[in-house]
Amino acid sequence: MTHIYGRAAAILLASTIAGQAVAQDTGVTVVLSEELDLVDPCMSSRSNIGRVVQQNVAETLTENFPEEGLQPRLATSWEDMGDGKWRFSLREGVTFHDGSAFTAGDVAHSIARTVGDQIVCENGAKFFGGMTLTTEVVDDLTIDITADPAQPILPLLMSTLTVVPSETPMDSFVDTPIGTGPYTFDEYAVGQHIKLSAFDGYWGDTPEVTDATYVFRSDSAVRTAMVQTGEADIAPNIALQDATNPEMDFSYPNSETVYLRLDHEIAPLDDVRVRKALNHAVDREAFIGTVLADGTLLATGMTPPSTLGYNDELEPFAYDPDQAKALLEEAAADGVPVDTEIKLVGRVNNWGNVLETMEALLQMFQDVGFNMELEMNEVATWDEYYSKPFADDRGPIIVASQHDNAKGDPVFSMYFKYNSEGLQSGIKDEKTDTLMAQATAATGDEREALWRELFTHLHEDVVADVMLFHMVGFSRVNPRLDFTPSIKTNSELQLAQISFK
Repeated sequence: MTHIYGRAAAILLASTIAGQAVAQDTGVTVVLSEELDLVDPCMSSRSNIGRVVQQNVAETLTENFPEEGLQPRLATSWEDMGDGKWRFSLREGVTFHDGSAFTAGDVAHSIARTVGDQIVCENGAKFFGGMTLTTEVVDDLTIDITADPAQPILPLLMSTLTVVPSETPMDSFVDTPIGTGPYTFDEYAVGQHIKLSAFDGYWGDTPEVTDATYVFRSDSAVRTAMVQTGEADIAPNIALQDATNPEMDFSYPNSETVYLRLDHEIAPLDDVRVRKALNHAVDREAFIGTVLADGTLLATGMTPPSTLGYNDELEPFAYDPDQAKALLEEAAADGVPVDTEIKLVGRVNNWGNVLETMEALLQMFQDVGFNMELEMNEVATWDEYYSKPFADDRGPIIVASQHDNAKGDPVFSMYFKYNSEGLQSGIKDEKTDTLMAQATAATGDEREALWRELFTHLHEDVVADVMLFHMVGFSRVNPRLDFTPSIKTNSELQLAQISFK
C-alpha cells in the first residue's frame, strides 16, 4: 500500500510541476470540432473559418460589439455623404503581414473581390447580396463606398468585410491568408493543425497570446478531456452532456439559429400543406434539456430575439402528429407525391449532439408518414446541397443548418437565406423580395416594422422552413486563461482578447 500511495504522490507532483510549466507558456491550443475546408478571409462568415481567421489574421473596417455597438477597426471614422455614399477615414501606419502598407486601394480591391463573380465569397453573397458596391479612392487613407440601393447601415455592413492586400488574386482562394491582424497565418498541416503567431508589426496593442495551435477532434468528449488535462486551452464548442466542470465550462446564448431549409421548387416540398406537416411533426420541446441545453429557445424566425424586428408574438408550430398526417393525406388526395423519398442532409459536428438531433428529427418525420433518409456530410459536401447552384436533377432535399447573427440587424441574414436570388434560399416569393428591399432601405421604426412584417409573412404565409431553435452554446476554457466566451464565440475567437491569470 505504501508503494501505491508513494507512486500516486509522485504522479501528482509531476502533474503539478507540468501544470506550472504550462502556466508559464504564452501560447494556446484551441481544439475545434471540424477542419477548415478553406482559409480565405472572404469566407470567414462560415463559423469554422471565422474562428481562426476573423480579426486574428484579417481585420474588418469596423467592428460590432453586442454591448458597445459599432466601433472603429481599420477605419477610424465614417461619414454619410448622401445618395448611398459613405466616406471612410482609414487608420494610419497599418501594415500587412507581407510588409506592404495598408491603403484605400486595398479596401477597394477587397470589396471588388468579395462581391465579384470570379469566385463565390460567402461574405459577399451573404452580406452584400441585392446591392451594388462601388468605390472611389480619395487618397491613401480615404475611400468613398457607395451602395445601390442606398444602405443606411453600410458602416455596420463593413464589419463583415475582411481586408486583404491588393495583390490577392481575384479568381482564386488563397491557401495562406495575409491580413493586417495581430497574428500571421504560419502553417496548415491538413488533418493535423493550423499555427498562428503574433505579428511584430501589428498597429494595435501587443497581445498576451504569442502563438496559437488549432487542432481538430470530432468527438466532444475528447475535446473536453483535452482541456481538462491541459492538452488544450479552449474547446469553443462542446456538447451539453460534456459541460460538467463548473470551473472550466461556460454557457451562453450564442446567437445561432438551427433550422431545416426546405427546397420549394421540388415536389412534394412545393406544397404548403407538406411544409406545414413537417413543422407539426416536430416535438421541439422534447429536445430541450435532453440533447440540447436548458435555456434553448424555440425559433419562429432566422434571427435571435436580440435582433431588430424580431416578432415575439409569433408562435412556433404546435407538435401535432395527427394534424401532420391529415395534411399529408389532404395533399395526397390532390395528387401531391407525398410518398417521394426526401433526403434529410446534416453537417457533421455542426453543433453539439447534431447527430442525435438529426436522428430524432428523422424518426419524427417518419412517424407521421414521410418517406425520408438521413445523410450526414462533412462541410464541403454539405455545402453542395446548401448553397447555389443547386443540381438540376436533384430530388426533394431538406438541409439542416445553424445560422449565426450577432450583429443586431436582420440584413445580415435575410437576403441570402430568403431572397429569390439568395445563395442559400429555397424560396422564390415576390412579396418576400419586396418587403426585404423596403426593410433594407428603411431606418428607425419603419425598418423595424418592415422586418417584423417579413418575419410574419415567412412564418405564417410562406411557411418557408422548419424553424427549430435559438441555441445555447457551451465552451470549456483552461483556468490558466482569463477569457469568458460570449455570443460571438461560436463564429469568432479573437486571440487578442485572451490573457493569462
